[in-house]
Amino acid sequence: MPKLSDDEIRERVAALGPWFHNLDLNGVKTAPDHFLSDYPAVKWRHFAGAIPADLSGKSVLDIGCNAGFYSLEMKRRGAARVLAIDYDEGYLQQARFAAEVTGLDIEFAQLSVYDVGALGARFDLVLFLGVLYHLRHPLLALDLIREHVVGDLFVCQSMQRGDPGEEPLDQDYPFSETAIFERPSYPHLSFIEHRYSGDDTNWWVPNRACMRAMLRSAGFVIEGNPEEEVYVCRPGPRPSADGAVYPARSPARRIEPVGEVVA
Repeated sequence: MPKLSDDEIRERVAALGPWFHNLDLNGVKTAPDHFLSDYPAVKWRHFAGAIPADLSGKSVLDIGCNAGFYSLEMKRRGAARVLAIDYDEGYLQQARFAAEVTGLDIEFAQLSVYDVGALGARFDLVLFLGVLYHLRHPLLALDLIREHVVGDLFVCQSMQRGDPGEEPLDQDYPFSETAIFERPSYPHLSFIEHRYSGDDTNWWVPNRACMRAMLRSAGFVIEGNPEEEVYVCRPGPRPSADGAVYPARSPARRIEPVGEVVA
């Protein structure tokens, strides 16, 4: 494919907008006026060191890839395969264009996190960044990710609000115990009925204790917390015999990447 001029890139960026990821496409910024500044690069700088700098031979799944910032970064680190999925076709169009401009070989599929079992594969690294609070069923999503696609490393990031503390809790409490729920550091998942920050896809916001508890409940061992909202995990034993709602098994159908695979 012939190289696009700066003007052609600007035209495509405008046509595909608005953008949430501020990407640098050959000097053209996709969201230069982002309300979070140079996002997500400003976030990435705080936890980039927690992910191996050399991903040669590794497979990566980027769940909720948006415009593909993290997928591009994983490919730049030499990942053998990067599969980027998102439910929103508009984001996928942006990500495909970004891969085209940068010349990075990334696969794309329009897929919900609730359907990751249909991929029929586990990945060395799974990214789940900035997605959980947009889901109506966040714990189900974590269960399914743990059951079906995490092979080794899982990196999860979620917006957090409320008390930043965490305290030891007993494994059980009597029915008469109610005061525990009033503690600010008790795991809380706040429900947003309408919208938050003008976004009606924001459904839940955990506090720090809740985020960590949910990861453990889904069967992850938290190995690092390099940035206040980012957790580096590996799969561990499930704390409950019940496990996920949908047990891991061979899917009835396999989801193949859609759209152009950039060479």
